[in-house]
Amino acid sequence: MLRRLLLVGGVLAVAVAVAVWFLVAPRPLPASEIAAGYHPDLANGQVMFIAGNCSACHMAPGQADRTELAGGLKLKSPFGTFVTPNISPDAKFGIGGWSELAFVNAMKRGVDDQGEHLYPAFPYSAYSLMKTSDTRDLFAYLKTLPPVARATAPHALNFPFNLRPAVGFWKLLYFRPHEFTADPKQSSAWNRGAYLAEGPAHCAECHTERGPLGGPKLDRLYAGAANLEAGGRFASNITPHKDGIGDWSAPDIADFLKSGTDKCFNEPVGMKDVIASTSQLSETDNAAIAAYIHALPAIAGAPKHKTC
Repeated sequence: MLRRLLLVGGVLAVAVAVAVWFLVAPRPLPASEIAAGYHPDLANGQVMFIAGNCSACHMAPGQADRTELAGGLKLKSPFGTFVTPNISPDAKFGIGGWSELAFVNAMKRGVDDQGEHLYPAFPYSAYSLMKTSDTRDLFAYLKTLPPVARATAPHALNFPFNLRPAVGFWKLLYFRPHEFTADPKQSSAWNRGAYLAEGPAHCAECHTERGPLGGPKLDRLYAGAANLEAGGRFASNITPHKDGIGDWSAPDIADFLKSGTDKCFNEPVGMKDVIASTSQLSETDNAAIAAYIHALPAIAGAPKHKTC
Protein backbone atom coordinates (compact mmCIF):
# COMPACT_ATOMS: atom_id res chain seq x y z
CA MET A 1 0.00 0.00 0.00
CA LEU A 2 2.79 2.43 0.92
CA ARG A 3 4.57 1.67 -2.33
CA ARG A 4 1.39 2.34 -4.26
CA LEU A 5 0.84 5.63 -2.47
CA LEU A 6 4.42 6.67 -3.18
CA LEU A 7 3.99 5.73 -6.82
CA VAL A 8 0.76 7.69 -7.14
CA GLY A 9 2.35 10.65 -5.32
CA GLY A 10 5.34 10.53 -7.64
CA VAL A 11 3.13 10.45 -10.75
CA LEU A 12 1.11 13.40 -9.45
CA ALA A 13 4.26 15.35 -8.66
CA VAL A 14 5.59 14.78 -12.17
CA ALA A 15 2.22 15.75 -13.67
CA VAL A 16 2.15 18.96 -11.63
CA ALA A 17 5.75 19.77 -12.59
CA VAL A 18 4.97 19.24 -16.29
CA ALA A 19 1.83 21.38 -16.02
CA VAL A 20 3.72 24.19 -14.29
CA TRP A 21 6.53 24.00 -16.82
CA PHE A 22 4.02 24.25 -19.65
CA LEU A 23 2.35 27.28 -18.06
CA VAL A 24 5.56 29.23 -17.53
CA ALA A 25 7.68 28.05 -20.47
CA PRO A 26 8.83 30.63 -23.04
CA ARG A 27 6.47 30.93 -26.00
CA PRO A 28 8.42 32.14 -29.02
CA LEU A 29 6.79 33.00 -32.31
CA PRO A 30 6.95 30.42 -35.12
CA ALA A 31 9.34 30.85 -38.01
CA SER A 32 6.32 31.56 -40.22
CA GLU A 33 6.09 34.97 -38.51
CA ILE A 34 9.08 36.01 -40.63
CA ALA A 35 7.73 35.99 -44.17
CA ALA A 36 10.34 35.38 -46.86
CA GLY A 37 11.19 38.05 -49.37
CA TYR A 38 10.71 40.99 -47.02
CA HIS A 39 12.70 44.12 -47.88
CA PRO A 40 13.30 46.17 -44.73
CA ASP A 41 12.64 49.89 -44.69
CA LEU A 42 15.71 51.37 -42.98
CA ALA A 43 14.16 54.81 -42.68
CA ASN A 44 11.21 53.33 -40.81
CA GLY A 45 13.62 51.28 -38.71
CA GLN A 46 15.33 54.49 -37.67
CA VAL A 47 11.96 56.00 -36.70
CA MET A 48 11.26 52.94 -34.52
CA PHE A 49 14.74 53.26 -33.00
CA ILE A 50 14.14 56.91 -32.16
CA ALA A 51 10.58 56.39 -30.91
CA GLY A 52 11.74 53.49 -28.75
CA ASN A 53 14.49 55.63 -27.23
CA CYS A 54 16.82 52.64 -27.48
CA SER A 55 19.90 54.80 -26.87
CA ALA A 56 18.80 55.90 -23.40
CA CYS A 57 19.29 52.43 -21.96
CA HIS A 58 21.70 50.79 -24.36
CA MET A 59 24.48 53.28 -24.96
CA ALA A 60 27.32 53.01 -22.46
CA PRO A 61 27.14 55.31 -19.41
CA GLY A 62 28.77 58.67 -20.04
CA GLN A 63 28.80 58.15 -23.78
CA ALA A 64 27.73 60.85 -26.23
CA ASP A 65 27.22 58.87 -29.45
CA ARG A 66 23.66 57.56 -29.36
CA THR A 67 24.37 55.01 -32.08
CA GLU A 68 27.02 53.05 -30.13
CA LEU A 69 24.95 50.59 -28.14
CA ALA A 70 27.50 48.90 -25.89
CA GLY A 71 25.13 48.71 -22.92
CA GLY A 72 26.35 48.49 -19.34
CA LEU A 73 23.88 50.89 -17.72
CA LYS A 74 23.01 49.68 -14.21
CA LEU A 75 19.34 49.97 -13.27
CA LYS A 76 18.86 49.53 -9.54
CA SER A 77 15.42 48.29 -8.55
CA PRO A 78 13.65 46.56 -5.65
CA PHE A 79 14.46 43.26 -7.39
CA GLY A 80 18.19 43.88 -7.65
CA THR A 81 20.33 45.50 -10.34
CA PHE A 82 19.62 45.03 -14.01
CA VAL A 83 22.47 45.68 -16.45
CA THR A 84 21.50 46.69 -19.96
CA PRO A 85 23.04 44.47 -22.64
CA ASN A 86 25.14 45.31 -25.64
CA ILE A 87 22.74 45.46 -28.61
CA SER A 88 25.27 46.69 -31.15
CA PRO A 89 25.79 44.47 -34.21
CA ASP A 90 28.97 43.01 -32.74
CA ALA A 91 28.87 39.25 -33.37
CA LYS A 92 30.45 38.23 -30.07
CA PHE A 93 29.23 40.71 -27.47
CA GLY A 94 26.16 42.21 -29.15
CA ILE A 95 23.35 40.88 -31.30
CA GLY A 96 25.33 40.56 -34.52
CA GLY A 97 24.94 36.80 -34.35
CA TRP A 98 21.20 36.88 -33.74
CA SER A 99 18.76 35.79 -36.39
CA GLU A 100 15.94 38.10 -37.40
CA LEU A 101 13.43 35.72 -35.80
CA ALA A 102 15.37 35.79 -32.51
CA PHE A 103 15.21 39.59 -32.47
CA VAL A 104 11.49 39.65 -33.25
CA ASN A 105 10.92 37.15 -30.45
CA ALA A 106 12.84 39.33 -28.02
CA MET A 107 10.74 42.34 -28.95
CA LYS A 108 7.33 40.71 -29.17
CA ARG A 109 7.57 37.72 -26.81
CA GLY A 110 10.33 38.53 -24.33
CA VAL A 111 12.41 35.50 -25.34
CA ASP A 112 16.14 35.71 -26.08
CA ASP A 113 18.21 34.01 -28.78
CA GLN A 114 18.73 31.01 -26.48
CA GLY A 115 15.00 30.55 -25.97
CA GLU A 116 15.03 31.88 -22.39
CA HIS A 117 12.78 34.47 -20.78
CA LEU A 118 13.96 38.07 -20.84
CA TYR A 119 13.34 40.18 -17.76
CA PRO A 120 10.55 42.74 -18.21
CA ALA A 121 12.96 45.55 -17.38
CA PHE A 122 13.18 45.30 -21.16
CA PRO A 123 9.70 46.63 -22.01
CA TYR A 124 8.52 43.87 -24.31
CA SER A 125 5.02 44.19 -22.87
CA ALA A 126 4.83 47.40 -24.90
CA TYR A 127 6.92 46.22 -27.83
CA SER A 128 4.62 43.23 -28.31
CA LEU A 129 2.07 45.69 -29.72
CA MET A 130 4.41 46.57 -32.58
CA LYS A 131 3.84 45.31 -36.08
CA THR A 132 6.26 42.54 -36.98
CA SER A 133 7.33 44.55 -40.03
CA ASP A 134 8.35 47.44 -37.75
CA THR A 135 10.48 45.15 -35.57
CA ARG A 136 12.12 43.73 -38.71
CA ASP A 137 12.86 47.25 -39.93
CA LEU A 138 14.33 48.10 -36.53
CA PHE A 139 16.57 45.03 -36.61
CA ALA A 140 17.80 45.94 -40.08
CA TYR A 141 18.54 49.49 -38.92
CA LEU A 142 20.43 48.28 -35.83
CA LYS A 143 22.68 46.23 -38.08
CA THR A 144 23.82 49.45 -39.80
CA LEU A 145 25.12 50.92 -36.53
CA PRO A 146 28.74 50.61 -35.30
CA PRO A 147 29.61 47.24 -33.71
CA VAL A 148 31.10 47.60 -30.24
CA ALA A 149 33.25 44.72 -28.97
CA ARG A 150 32.57 45.16 -25.28
CA ALA A 151 31.12 42.68 -22.81
CA THR A 152 28.56 43.72 -20.20
CA ALA A 153 28.23 42.47 -16.65
CA PRO A 154 25.45 40.04 -15.74
CA HIS A 155 22.41 41.14 -13.78
CA ALA A 156 22.77 41.08 -9.99
CA LEU A 157 19.26 40.17 -8.85
CA ASN A 158 17.86 39.04 -5.55
CA PHE A 159 16.44 35.54 -5.05
CA PRO A 160 14.05 34.36 -6.50
CA PHE A 161 14.16 37.03 -9.22
CA ASN A 162 17.55 35.73 -10.34
CA LEU A 163 15.83 32.55 -11.56
CA ARG A 164 14.74 33.15 -15.15
CA PRO A 165 11.96 30.53 -15.05
CA ALA A 166 10.33 32.79 -12.42
CA VAL A 167 9.78 35.33 -15.21
CA GLY A 168 7.34 32.82 -16.67
CA PHE A 169 5.11 33.32 -13.62
CA TRP A 170 5.33 37.09 -14.11
CA LYS A 171 4.30 36.68 -17.73
CA LEU A 172 1.44 34.42 -16.69
CA LEU A 173 0.15 37.20 -14.45
CA TYR A 174 0.84 40.29 -16.54
CA PHE A 175 1.97 39.62 -20.12
CA ARG A 176 -0.74 39.64 -22.78
CA PRO A 177 1.08 39.95 -26.11
CA HIS A 178 -0.99 41.23 -29.01
CA GLU A 179 -0.48 43.56 -31.92
CA PHE A 180 -1.98 47.02 -31.89
CA THR A 181 -5.26 47.35 -33.75
CA ALA A 182 -6.46 50.73 -34.93
CA ASP A 183 -9.71 52.12 -33.56
CA PRO A 184 -11.92 52.96 -36.56
CA LYS A 185 -13.80 55.50 -34.44
CA GLN A 186 -10.66 57.58 -33.99
CA SER A 187 -8.67 59.70 -36.42
CA SER A 188 -5.59 58.44 -38.22
CA ALA A 189 -3.49 60.87 -36.15
CA TRP A 190 -4.90 59.50 -32.88
CA ASN A 191 -4.26 55.93 -34.01
CA ARG A 192 -0.70 56.75 -35.03
CA GLY A 193 -0.14 58.41 -31.66
CA ALA A 194 -1.68 55.48 -29.81
CA TYR A 195 0.56 53.05 -31.68
CA LEU A 196 3.72 55.02 -30.97
CA ALA A 197 2.90 55.81 -27.33
CA GLU A 198 1.66 52.33 -26.39
CA GLY A 199 4.14 50.39 -28.51
CA PRO A 200 7.66 51.55 -29.38
CA ALA A 201 7.71 54.63 -27.13
CA HIS A 202 6.36 52.55 -24.19
CA CYS A 203 5.21 55.67 -22.31
CA ALA A 204 3.08 53.74 -19.83
CA GLU A 205 6.08 51.72 -18.67
CA CYS A 206 7.35 54.67 -16.63
CA HIS A 207 4.17 56.67 -16.05
CA THR A 208 2.06 53.85 -14.58
CA GLU A 209 2.18 52.71 -10.96
CA ARG A 210 3.25 49.11 -10.36
CA GLY A 211 2.47 46.47 -7.79
CA PRO A 212 4.94 44.54 -5.60
CA LEU A 213 5.87 42.15 -8.41
CA GLY A 214 6.35 44.92 -10.94
CA GLY A 215 3.06 44.41 -12.74
CA PRO A 216 1.33 47.60 -13.96
CA LYS A 217 -1.84 48.75 -12.23
CA LEU A 218 -4.06 49.05 -15.26
CA ASP A 219 -6.57 51.27 -13.50
CA ARG A 220 -3.72 53.79 -12.97
CA LEU A 221 -2.45 54.01 -16.53
CA TYR A 222 -0.41 57.16 -17.08
CA ALA A 223 -1.42 58.58 -13.66
CA GLY A 224 2.19 58.79 -12.46
CA ALA A 225 4.53 56.47 -10.61
CA ALA A 226 7.68 56.32 -8.59
CA ASN A 227 10.47 55.31 -10.93
CA LEU A 228 11.43 51.67 -10.30
CA GLU A 229 15.05 52.68 -10.74
CA ALA A 230 16.55 53.81 -7.45
CA GLY A 231 17.08 57.54 -7.04
CA GLY A 232 13.74 58.94 -5.95
CA ARG A 233 12.59 60.23 -9.34
CA PHE A 234 8.88 60.31 -10.08
CA ALA A 235 7.24 59.90 -13.47
CA SER A 236 4.51 62.53 -13.54
CA ASN A 237 0.81 62.08 -14.08
CA ILE A 238 0.38 62.75 -17.79
CA THR A 239 -3.37 62.27 -17.96
CA PRO A 240 -5.54 65.38 -18.54
CA HIS A 241 -6.45 65.62 -14.84
CA LYS A 242 -5.80 68.75 -12.78
CA ASP A 243 -3.13 66.71 -10.95
CA GLY A 244 -1.49 65.97 -14.29
CA ILE A 245 -1.46 67.94 -17.51
CA GLY A 246 -5.13 68.89 -17.63
CA ASP A 247 -4.24 72.51 -18.40
CA TRP A 248 -1.99 71.53 -21.32
CA SER A 249 -3.22 71.64 -24.90
CA ALA A 250 -2.21 69.03 -27.46
CA PRO A 251 0.18 71.56 -29.08
CA ASP A 252 1.73 72.16 -25.61
CA ILE A 253 2.50 68.44 -25.40
CA ALA A 254 3.88 68.31 -28.94
CA ASP A 255 6.07 71.35 -28.26
CA PHE A 256 7.41 69.72 -25.11
CA LEU A 257 8.28 66.50 -26.97
CA LYS A 258 10.19 68.60 -29.51
CA SER A 259 11.90 71.17 -27.26
CA GLY A 260 12.07 69.56 -23.82
CA THR A 261 10.73 72.77 -22.30
CA ASP A 262 7.30 72.54 -20.67
CA LYS A 263 4.60 75.21 -20.81
CA CYS A 264 6.08 76.85 -17.70
CA PHE A 265 9.52 77.03 -19.36
CA ASN A 266 10.96 74.29 -17.15
CA GLU A 267 13.21 71.52 -18.40
CA PRO A 268 12.24 68.38 -16.44
CA VAL A 269 15.40 66.40 -15.66
CA GLY A 270 13.67 63.02 -15.72
CA MET A 271 12.63 63.49 -19.33
CA LYS A 272 16.04 64.50 -20.64
CA ASP A 273 16.84 61.14 -22.25
CA VAL A 274 13.34 60.83 -23.66
CA ILE A 275 13.44 64.29 -25.22
CA ALA A 276 16.79 63.44 -26.78
CA SER A 277 14.82 60.99 -28.90
CA THR A 278 11.41 62.62 -29.32
CA SER A 279 13.11 65.83 -30.46
CA GLN A 280 14.27 63.81 -33.49
CA LEU A 281 10.80 62.59 -34.41
CA SER A 282 8.84 64.34 -37.14
CA GLU A 283 6.41 67.06 -36.16
CA THR A 284 3.63 64.81 -37.46
CA ASP A 285 4.57 61.95 -35.13
CA ASN A 286 5.00 64.24 -32.12
CA ALA A 287 1.62 65.81 -32.85
CA ALA A 288 0.08 62.33 -33.10
CA ILE A 289 1.51 61.26 -29.73
CA ALA A 290 0.31 64.54 -28.25
CA ALA A 291 -3.20 63.99 -29.62
CA TYR A 292 -3.34 60.54 -28.04
CA ILE A 293 -1.98 61.64 -24.65
CA HIS A 294 -4.27 64.66 -24.58
CA ALA A 295 -7.29 62.37 -25.07
CA LEU A 296 -6.42 59.93 -22.26
CA PRO A 297 -8.97 59.44 -19.46
CA ALA A 298 -8.28 61.88 -16.61
CA ILE A 299 -7.04 60.10 -13.46
CA ALA A 300 -6.14 61.76 -10.17
CA GLY A 301 -2.71 61.19 -8.75
CA ALA A 302 0.18 62.73 -6.78
CA PRO A 303 -0.49 66.47 -7.22
CA LYS A 304 2.81 67.33 -5.51
CA HIS A 305 4.55 65.83 -8.54
CA LYS A 306 2.55 67.87 -11.02
CA THR A 307 4.71 68.69 -14.02
CA CYS A 308 3.81 72.37 -14.30
